[in-house]
Formats: sequence, C-alpha cells, structure tokens
Amino acid sequence: MSAVIDYYFTAVSPYVYLGHQAMVDLVKKHGASIHYKPVLLPGLWEVSGSVPLGQRSPTRQRYRLLELQRAAFRRDLPINLKPKFFPADPALADHVVIALLQRQADPTGFMGRVFAGVWANDENVADADTLARYLEAEGHDVADVLHAAQGETVAAERAQNTADAVAADAIGVPAYVLNGEVFWGQDRIEDMALALETGRAPFSAG
Repeated sequence: MSAVIDYYFTAVSPYVYLGHQAMVDLVKKHGASIHYKPVLLPGLWEVSGSVPLGQRSPTRQRYRLLELQRAAFRRDLPINLKPKFFPADPALADHVVIALLQRQADPTGFMGRVFAGVWANDENVADADTLARYLEAEGHDVADVLHAAQGETVAAERAQNTADAVAADAIGVPAYVLNGEVFWGQDRIEDMALALETGRAPFSAG
C-alpha cells in the first residue's frame, strides 16, 4: 500500500510556497498520495501558541526574512520579501482547492500558481478574477468551481481540516502528517523523505 500524506496549508504562507514543489516531487518519487487539506491558520495558532506576524518581536520578524531568503536559495525559487498583496485573505483560494477536490480534480497546478502569485509575481490571490485566470490556465471549469467555492459545504470542510490539523499537533503551515507523525515546516520535507525511504516506524511524542 502506498503512503498517504495529509498536507495542511493555506494560500498565502511563504513557507507553503517554498515547500510546495519539493513536496509534490517527493510524493511522485515515492509513489505516495496527498490529501490536500486547506486550513484556517488562526485556528491552529490559537492552540499551538503561535501569533500573527505583526505581533512577533522585531528580532523574530527580521530573522524570518533571513530564513525566507535561505529557503528560497536552497529551493532555487524566486521570492519577494515584501509582496504587494500581503497579507491577503486566503479564504477564496483555499476554498477553490476544496471545490476542486470535491470534483475529483487535481488542484496541484492551481495551488502552485496561487503560491507563486503571492510570493513571486505580485498578484492578488484574494481577487476572484485572478483565481479565475489560474483555473482557466489549468483547464478547470471556472464558473462552476468559483460558484462551488462560495458554498457552505466547502467552508465546513476547511473548518474540519483545521480541527484535524489541531488534533494532529500541527503547529502551523505547512504541516505534513505521515502515519500519524507530524512534520511542521517546509524544512522538514527532507526528514519526511527519510521516513519514506527507510520505512521506519513513526516517532511519537508519548
């Protein structure tokens, strides 16, 4: 049986952007599958004790900029440290991913466009027209998906994803859960790769 990885994310996180393609490549290499699970990030922070960027100390905010540059360099990705449309409301983009999944459509390409839209291309991913352009480029039914993305079932699924992430001890995003073991952060993808390669038993916090 192939491995299944729960992938918790939200549209406007720079760390999600930096890890997305590496995650996709890892899954392809190992024949694993992904459960894409967009979340409401403040719901995780309320439990994990993390705080929004603006509430962090100046020291931590400066260090974050160093970490983003290091990760972008390691992943060979462009990054704009001060994007024109950040912070942006991720709700519609997250909901579009869920609507695609409900239609058994692969959201991977759309997600990549959203993440790069914020962190490389200075585009507003809270704007429906921008998302429509991404959907069209990926060959999806734009009107149908955008309409579904505004439905109550989609919002309820994101809420359930958030509860699932909390139950899995996800501190923030991206978080990947393999065999019940959570890997928090794009810089833990290599640790997850090692777990897949060796087939080791999952570690536990007790």
